Amino acid sequence: MSFKVAFIGAGSIGFTRGLLRDLLTVPEFHDIEIAFCDINQHNLDMVTELCQRDIRENGLNITIQPTTDRREALKDAKYVLCTIRVGGLEAFATDVDIPLKYGVDQCVGDTLCAGGIMYGQRGIAEMLDICKDIREHSAPDVLLLNYSNPMAMLTWACNKYGGVRTIGLCHGVQHGHHQIAEAFGLQKSEVDIICAGINHQTWYIQASHEGRDLTGDLLEAFEKHPEFSRTEKVRIDMLRRFGYYSTESNGHLSEYVPWYRKRPEEITDWIDLGNWINGETGGYLRVCTEGRNWFETDFPNWMKDEPMRFVPEKRGEEHGSYIIEGLETGRVYRGHFNTVNNGVISNLPDDAIIEAPGYVDRNGISMPHVGDLPLGPAAVCNVSISVQRLAVEAAVHGDDTLLRQAFMMDPLVGAVCNPKEIWQMVDEMLVAQAQWLPQYGEAIAAAEARLAAGNLIPTKEYEGAARLKVKTVEEMQQDRDAANKNAGESDKGKDREKVQQ
Repeated sequence: MSFKVAFIGAGSIGFTRGLLRDLLTVPEFHDIEIAFCDINQHNLDMVTELCQRDIRENGLNITIQPTTDRREALKDAKYVLCTIRVGGLEAFATDVDIPLKYGVDQCVGDTLCAGGIMYGQRGIAEMLDICKDIREHSAPDVLLLNYSNPMAMLTWACNKYGGVRTIGLCHGVQHGHHQIAEAFGLQKSEVDIICAGINHQTWYIQASHEGRDLTGDLLEAFEKHPEFSRTEKVRIDMLRRFGYYSTESNGHLSEYVPWYRKRPEEITDWIDLGNWINGETGGYLRVCTEGRNWFETDFPNWMKDEPMRFVPEKRGEEHGSYIIEGLETGRVYRGHFNTVNNGVISNLPDDAIIEAPGYVDRNGISMPHVGDLPLGPAAVCNVSISVQRLAVEAAVHGDDTLLRQAFMMDPLVGAVCNPKEIWQMVDEMLVAQAQWLPQYGEAIAAAEARLAAGNLIPTKEYEGAARLKVKTVEEMQQDRDAANKNAGESDKGKDREKVQQ
C-alpha cells in the first residue's frame, strides 16, 4: 500500500528517526512516501542523511522528500506528524527565566504553569497556520498526529478552530506503566491498566495482575522501591493523598499543582537531582541546550554508529505508527490518546481534551466510555482544564485579559504571586516573546509602554532552588553514551525554531 506521511518539525534527530523506524517496521508500509519539513536547513539535512542511511541499510527503496516549504511537504499527505517547538531555545529560556524573577520555579515549563501557558500562545498561533495549510494541501481524510506540547492546548485549538481532525500523542502512560510493573517486580506485559484524565495528569485508576487488583497496594510498593522512593516523592505524595498514581514525572507533576514548589526552602525536599526529570530547576531547558550543542558536535559519529534496524523487537512504544498501522491494515491497537472528551470521562467538561484508552482498527479510532474519575483526581484535572481553556481562547483571539486570567488561575503561579505581580510578569513575557506572538500586537505595545513607564514591582535575581550548570561539549565528551541518552531525551522536546509560514 502507498500513502504519504509528512513530518512537520522533522529536524529533531532522535525523535523523528525513532518515529520513522517504528513506521517502517510495518511490512505493508515499505512503499509509502515520506516528507520531512523543517525551517532549519542544517538540522533538516542531518536528519534526512541519517534516516536515509537507515532506510538504505534496511534494504528499502524509499527516498525521503526533505523541504523547508511546509505546503510542499503537506501536499497530498494522509498523515501529518507534528513535532514543532515554536521559538526554540530562545523563547524557552524566557519561559523559565522570567517567572523565576517572580519566584515561580519550574522544572519543565511546557504544559502548564507560566512557561506552558506562554508556550501554548506561541504554538497555537502556528498550529492554526499549519491546519490551514493542511486543509488546503493535504488529502481530504488527513489525520494530524500532534506530539508537540502543550499537548492539550494545541490539540484543543486544532480541533475547535483548526478544522483538522487531530489526535494528541504522548508517552507518559507507557512510562508510568513500566514503573508500576517494576514496583511489583513484574514485566509491563504482566500488568493491565486503565488510565484516564488529561495529558500529564492521567491517573492509573486501575492496575491488575492476573485478575488481582493492585491499585490499593501501589503506595506501599512505591514507598518500598529503592529508586522510586527517592526519585518520585511528589508522585508518591499525590498517590498518598489522592489514592491514585499519576502518569507524569516528578518534575513535571510538581509544577502543575500548588503545593510542592511554592516555598524555595521546601523544593529540594520533593525533588532529586540525579536526573533533570525529577525536579531540577529549569532542568529541561538545560538538557535541551546540551542536546542541541551535542548534536552539532557529535553528528559525524552518529553516521558511524550502527543504523537503526526496522525489526519488531526494536520498535518503540510511541503510539503514532501503531495508529497508522491499525487504520491502514485493520490490526487492532489499544493505546491512550488525547481527544475531545465528548462524554468519555463523565465528570470532566465535554469540550476538554482528555487522555484515555482508545482502540484503533480499519473502522477508525474508538474511545470507550470511562465514566467518572474519582473525585479527587477529577478536581485536580478540572483546575488545569480551566487554565487550558482560558489559554486556548486567549491565544486564538489575541486576548491578553484572558491570558492574564489563565496565569491567575494556574495553580503554581497563583500560589506564589499576587495579581499585580502576575500582570507585570505577563507584560514582561509578552514583550520578550513578541516575535512569536503575531496575535498580540496591540497588547505587546501596551505592555512595552507600561514597562517603560517605570514604577515597577521589584523582582529578584533568582536562579531557582535547584538549578544546575549547563555542561560544555567537552564535559559531555567524557561520557558519550550518557550524552547521547541525554540528547535523546531533550530531542523529544522538539527543539525547533518558529515554523515557516
